[in-house]
Amino acid sequence: MNNIIKKAGLIFIGAISGVMLSLNFSAIAKKDSTEVLHPLPIEELRTFAQVFGRIKSDYVESVEDKRLITEAINGMLVGLDPHSSYLDKDEYKELQIGTHGEFGGLGIQVTMEDGLVKVISPIEDTPAFRAGIQTGDLIVKLNDTAVKGMSLTEAIKLMRGKPKTAIKITVVREGEKEPLVFDLIRDIIKIQSVKSKLLEPGYAYIRITQFQEHTGENLAQAIKTLFSESTVPMQGLILDLRNDPGGLLNGAVAVSSAFLPENALVVYTEGRTADAKMRLHANPEYYLRGHGKDYLYGLPPEVKTVPMITLVNGGSASASEIVAGSLQDHKRSVVMGTQTFGKGSVQTVLPLGNDTAIKLTTALYYTPNGHSIQATGITPDILDESATDDQRLREADLNRHIENGQKGEIKVDAKKAADAPANKPKKEKDEDKKKSGPIEFGSEDDQLLAQAMNYFKGITPSPMKKTDSTDS
Repeated sequence: MNNIIKKAGLIFIGAISGVMLSLNFSAIAKKDSTEVLHPLPIEELRTFAQVFGRIKSDYVESVEDKRLITEAINGMLVGLDPHSSYLDKDEYKELQIGTHGEFGGLGIQVTMEDGLVKVISPIEDTPAFRAGIQTGDLIVKLNDTAVKGMSLTEAIKLMRGKPKTAIKITVVREGEKEPLVFDLIRDIIKIQSVKSKLLEPGYAYIRITQFQEHTGENLAQAIKTLFSESTVPMQGLILDLRNDPGGLLNGAVAVSSAFLPENALVVYTEGRTADAKMRLHANPEYYLRGHGKDYLYGLPPEVKTVPMITLVNGGSASASEIVAGSLQDHKRSVVMGTQTFGKGSVQTVLPLGNDTAIKLTTALYYTPNGHSIQATGITPDILDESATDDQRLREADLNRHIENGQKGEIKVDAKKAADAPANKPKKEKDEDKKKSGPIEFGSEDDQLLAQAMNYFKGITPSPMKKTDSTDS
């Protein structure tokens, strides 16, 4: 038996080595020919082959080779950081669907952590949002099926389904002694990326819920409509990025470009390879990606100068942090709210063939003034001290998060990740527990929006505190 395992191991090492060599040579062909090929770790591959052989011969039931290899690839990637992952056919398809803004399900953005499904954010105007699902909730059961041990794809498949069908979700929430059970009805999820209205003559409100394929175009139309409908010259514009989890980078560049001078630097990235070093400016070539006419052409010129306030909170992540940071650094907008999520790493989707891909962290985002967003986020110019959402989960709380690479180093603080698990108990105020549901942003009950309007009119309420964030 041992000889069989050894022979299988040698064959397996040869096959894996051949594949890795092919991949390495293929990748290097696209780079500088002077780059040195890294030697393969033969000893580690031998250990890997031994484990593979033992599973094939001794595991309690037969396991397909494809499944073992897929799990090994996935393990390589998820062990790096919270955002790198292997995308099988279904996951790759889900990623593509998400950027187009319409899909079926419950309206929850989720990730996998410690074998459980964790809610990143409920999407506005969806069954999950209306039911009261919150950021940080841990989904432990779907109907009567335990989530522990499932892959993220398997869990998503159970949550997806035909519209008007029911599903029971059991979650564990910090501060609650018992699990919470939600009875939800699936629906077609249509994400309205841009929402807008006139708060009163001369004051416009624009909310971006997620950066999608057509966000820039939708924003341009909203701006033109608002400026044409106002019966007096525009005196203030509020851009609401709260609970915006991000999305497409070119959408963030487009939104920033609508308000910034032409060719102003929006964001830059730093990574190990030449391809990972980018400088993106307020210019059509950086947000149109070579397709179509410039939808920002012909915007009212006042949109570049009208006083602006950008609202953010702990749910503002990635692309929304890029926008807030660029407007803040160029002193184009006052940023108001609470510290943002801190998701400042770049994920590149690399197709592998057979409709699969890997999502790999390749760089970090930096604001125009050189501030790294990663694990720190954007500090508002005016901090809303009355808000309680600063207790929510953030990038710095995630296991294996990449540390802030302010000098370009990209490293993982393993000790901090081990000593500070994501689910630390946090204090909650009694009045917060009594809230019946989420506040509708942009409504009459939106206190931060009211504070922003007061700021425009020279009234600064006591819970607001100025910071020196723009010097960071």
